[in-house]
Amino acid sequence: MNPKVTPEHLRRGAIVYVRQSTSGQVVEHTESKRRQYALADAAREMGFVSVSVIDDDLGRSGSGLVERPGFQKLVATVCGGSVGSVFCIEASRLARNGRDWHHLIDLCALVNTLVIDHDGVYDPRLTNDRLLLGLKGTMSEYELNLLHQRGLAARDAKARRGELRFALPPGYCWDDLGRIEIDPDERVSEAIHLLFRKFHELGSARQVLLWAIGAGVQLPVLRQSPSGARIEWRAPAYHTVVQILKHPMYAGAYVFGRTTQRTRIIDGRARKSVGHHKPMEAWNVLIREHHPCYITWEQFEANQKMLSENAHLQKRAARKSARGGRALLTGLVRCGRCGRMMRIFYGMRSGHAHRYQCRGDVQAEYKGMCLGVGGVRVDRAVAGQILEAVSGHAVEVALRALEQVAQADADVRKALEKELEQARYEASLAARRHAAVDPDKRLVARELEARWNAALSHAAEIESRIAQIDATATGRPPADRSALLALAHDLPAAWNAPSANERTKQRLTRILIQEVVIDQKEDGKEVVVTIHWTGGRHTELRVSRISTGRYPADRHPSPAEVIRNLGGQWPDRELAVTMNRMRCRSSDGATWTAVRVRELRERMGIAPFDPAQPREKTISVDETARRLQICVGSVLRLIREGILPAKQLMPAAPWQVPAAALDTEPVRIGVRAVVGRRPRNIEVYQDEMTLMLPGLL
Repeated sequence: MNPKVTPEHLRRGAIVYVRQSTSGQVVEHTESKRRQYALADAAREMGFVSVSVIDDDLGRSGSGLVERPGFQKLVATVCGGSVGSVFCIEASRLARNGRDWHHLIDLCALVNTLVIDHDGVYDPRLTNDRLLLGLKGTMSEYELNLLHQRGLAARDAKARRGELRFALPPGYCWDDLGRIEIDPDERVSEAIHLLFRKFHELGSARQVLLWAIGAGVQLPVLRQSPSGARIEWRAPAYHTVVQILKHPMYAGAYVFGRTTQRTRIIDGRARKSVGHHKPMEAWNVLIREHHPCYITWEQFEANQKMLSENAHLQKRAARKSARGGRALLTGLVRCGRCGRMMRIFYGMRSGHAHRYQCRGDVQAEYKGMCLGVGGVRVDRAVAGQILEAVSGHAVEVALRALEQVAQADADVRKALEKELEQARYEASLAARRHAAVDPDKRLVARELEARWNAALSHAAEIESRIAQIDATATGRPPADRSALLALAHDLPAAWNAPSANERTKQRLTRILIQEVVIDQKEDGKEVVVTIHWTGGRHTELRVSRISTGRYPADRHPSPAEVIRNLGGQWPDRELAVTMNRMRCRSSDGATWTAVRVRELRERMGIAPFDPAQPREKTISVDETARRLQICVGSVLRLIREGILPAKQLMPAAPWQVPAAALDTEPVRIGVRAVVGRRPRNIEVYQDEMTLMLPGLL
C-alpha cells in the first residue's frame, strides 16, 4: 500500500474517468477503452470500497473547445469533498489543455484528493508531486499541439498534390490507383447529368426541385457510416440539389478546405463550430482539370452566378434573378441618380400597372422618393429592343424549341429506365436468395419471400410509370414545325401571346441584358432608359411619361361639343369644373367659370339645369360612395367590372349612377367583397373579444 493513500482516502471512495477523443476511437480503439475501465478493478484492489466510473465523455475531445459533461461532473464531485482519489490511465485522459488540468489539480489540492495513474500516486498538496503533475499536463498539451500540427501539415501537403482521399460527392469514386473517376454506376452518373441539364434549362434550384418532385425522379445521396460511405436513392430535397449544383468537383476541380471552423467564447469557455464556408480565393487547394468532369469550369462559374442572383436577400446591390410577376425588368433596374437597385411595386389587383421606384437611403433621414417611373411603357420599349436583337436568330431558336419538346419526356424516361434496371436486379437477387434457403426453415423463407414480393412490386410500379409517360407522349399532339417557323418570323405575336410565360420572358431578358439604368429628365416628361447588353454594348431610349390625372391630349373636346352634350344635365358650376378637367380651353385660354358657362349655354340656346324636371333618379359617384360606405375608387372599380350600372355622357364627364341600383343583389355582393378585403376593423375586433372573454373565463 502506498503511504500517500490514507484510510481517509479509502473511506471517501474513488472515481475512474474514462475518455476517448473521437467516436472512431470508441469504435476501433477498444483496447484503450478496456484498459481505462480496468482501473476500477485496480482501485478496488488498493482498498477503495466505493468506486464510480464517469464515461460521459467518450468520443469528446479534451482540447477545451468541446463541452465535456463528464469532466464537469468530475469537478463538481471533487469540490464536494466526497472523492478520495481520481483514477486515469494518463494525464491526457483528464485534459489536453492547461486550463482544465491545472484547475482540477488546484481543486484536488484544496480537498485532499489524490491523482492516480499507471505510473504512481500523486498528492497535489506536495510540492514535488504538484511539479510532476504540472509537467505531465504541460507535456500532454504540447504533445497534442505537436501531433495536431504534424497531422495538418502532412494532410495539406498531400492535398496540394491532389492525392488526399476523402468522401467524394455522388457521381465520383476512387479507383485502385488513387485517382478520381466518374462512378461506373450509370444510374448515378445519368442522374447528375440530368440535374445539370435541368438547371441550365430552368435556371433555378427550386424549379429543378419542383420538376424532380413532379417527375418522381430520385436523386443519389452519400451516406456516411462506420463501415464506409455508400450511395442511397432518396426523394428530391432542396439541400441535395443545391449541394450538387455548388460542388466544384463536378467541374473537374480537386478542392480541399472549402470550409473552416470558428471559435467563440460562450459562458466563459471556448466553443468550436465547423462547416463555415470560405470564399473561393481562400480555399486551401484548388486544382482545375484534375479529373473527368460533368460540366466545364465556365459552366460552373455561370451556375454559381445564377445561384447568387437567385438569393435576393444576400446581395442587395447586385442584380437579381427572374422570379415571375408582370414586370419584365425585375431585378435588373438600377436608379440613375443614386445607383441603388430599384424596387417594383405592383397594383393591388391583377392587371394593374407596376412601377419602378427607388427610395434612396432608407436608413438616413427620409427626404422623399429618389425616383419613381411607370413600368409598362419602359417594359414595352425594352421588349422592342430585345425582339430586334434576337430577330436574326429566331429560326434557329424555333428549331431548338422543337428539340426541347422531343427531349422533355426523354430525360425522365431514361432516369426511370435506369431505376427499373436496378429494381429488376434487386428482384432477381431476392429471388436467388429465396431459392437458396431451405424451404423447411419457414422463419427465414417467409421474410425472404416478403422481400422478393416487395422488389417485384417496386419494379412493377416503375414499369407502370414508364407506360404512363409513353401514353402521355403518344396522346400529346406533335409540335407543328410550320407554326413555330411562322412565329419565328412574327416575334411580336409570339412575345405578346396570352400563353407566353412571364418567367420565360424574364429569363430571356437576363440572358441578353446585364443591367438597365433609369433616369428622369428635369422637366419630368421623359424617362431615359440605358440598356447595358451582355456583350458590352449600350442602347439609350427615351420614353415619354403619362401625365396622370389629365384628359388625353389628343382628345380635347371643343367647348361647344361639351355644352351640346352636357348642357342642361348639371348645374353650370359643375359643368365648369368638368370642362376645366378636360382642359377644354376657350379662345382666350382662360379657365371656365359658372358665369362663362352660362353665357356660352345661352348663346347656343340650351336650357339651364332644372331640378324639378322629371328624370331618372341618379346620384354622383361621391354620393354613391357615401351611401355604400366605401371609397370612390371602389365605386369606380364596381362600375368598370359591370357590377354597378352607370352611364357617362362623354369621356371625363361625371358618372350618373341610378339610385335604385344600390339596393340590387349584385351590388350588395360586390360591396361585401370590397369590405372583406379591408384590414380587420379594430372596433369590431374588440367587440368580438368582449363577447368571447366571458366564455373563456
